Amino acid sequence: MSVSAKQLKTDFLIIGSGAAGLLAASRLAPHGRVMLVNKDTFQDSSTWYAQGGIAGVSSGKDSIESHVRDTLVAGAGLCHEDVVRAIVCHGTEIIEELIEIGTMFDRKGGALHLTREGGHSSRRIAHAKDATGQAISKALLSQVTPHANIQRLEQHAAIDLITSRRLGHTDNNRCLGAYILNPDGNVLTIAAKQTILATGGAGKVYLYTSNPHAASGDGIAMAWRAGCSVMNLEFIQFHPTCLFHQQGSNMLLSEALRGEGAYLVDHHGRRFMFDYDEQGELAPRDIVARAIDHEMKKQGADCMYLDARPLGKAAIVDHFRNIHARLLELGLDMTAEPVPVVPAAHYLCGGIRANVHGRTDIAGLYAIGETAGTGLHGANRLASNSLLECLVMAD
Repeated sequence: MSVSAKQLKTDFLIIGSGAAGLLAASRLAPHGRVMLVNKDTFQDSSTWYAQGGIAGVSSGKDSIESHVRDTLVAGAGLCHEDVVRAIVCHGTEIIEELIEIGTMFDRKGGALHLTREGGHSSRRIAHAKDATGQAISKALLSQVTPHANIQRLEQHAAIDLITSRRLGHTDNNRCLGAYILNPDGNVLTIAAKQTILATGGAGKVYLYTSNPHAASGDGIAMAWRAGCSVMNLEFIQFHPTCLFHQQGSNMLLSEALRGEGAYLVDHHGRRFMFDYDEQGELAPRDIVARAIDHEMKKQGADCMYLDARPLGKAAIVDHFRNIHARLLELGLDMTAEPVPVVPAAHYLCGGIRANVHGRTDIAGLYAIGETAGTGLHGANRLASNSLLECLVMAD
């Protein structure tokens, strides 16, 4: 590896190309030059692989107060209520904007088809079949790709932040950009007036995770080394239903399956979730994940099973076509048999300490999306609040 003499300058340096990074890029492009950096392809993000949807109050039968209450309950009393309200109240407008830029959410009778997931007291999840993240990513990319003010750098890995203190200045610490490793093995120096970390979580530090390979906590580590506070790193949310299979251990079986009527059973076919919570399979994720783990240990089993057959074959093929197709490739037919599942590391509820606008301890440095710790999620994220958080913070 060699250090390149090449130095680049930009107004806004955004590291990460999930929902938060893409929306931030489109928002900032009218105000200056944007450099959007991703260490893999622009499709390698947690957003791209998100199945379930985005939570927002889009029905007259629902309310902001109900969404706030569900978030606080799921967070085990450790959410920051002011942050919860600041994020949740923007759900409707974010969903409407996504529709305006071309996100093809599912509809029924002309209205949004809303599904329900664990911990939610109402149907409030807007989705695009079982590939919502991909639909949102494509819509956001359509706003970013043609813009003359946005330069995209794929296959470029951020190494470290450049700060005034590291350069020997003893006054207030300020972020001045970042060192980036390019595909040729050279380190580029990118100077930026504002640097935004949208690097996602850290699931790849676990053996079993739903996260893509890029989710290795880089942004959090860089910010901490630069002097930022971090918070709640111990609050790792495990998704209850990750496929248990030698060739597909990072494949999720969307929580929307349980929202539509699939249930969990052991190898005898016995439902067990009501032994742990009166909401059964629709309890918050931490409760469901612990219940599966407890049953596995109690029974000496390698996995539990998700039985989607109560939905009926037509509903499975229509609403969960991508999951169904992928399982068929692995020799599993969810229309005919229960599917083996285990909990897997899914989401980092903490991160770089930041407010709802992404401001960190260091001037000129922002953190948005999963890499930020705002207090929204408390100890456990309410399902489908993640895309909402990413987009509100980037807005």
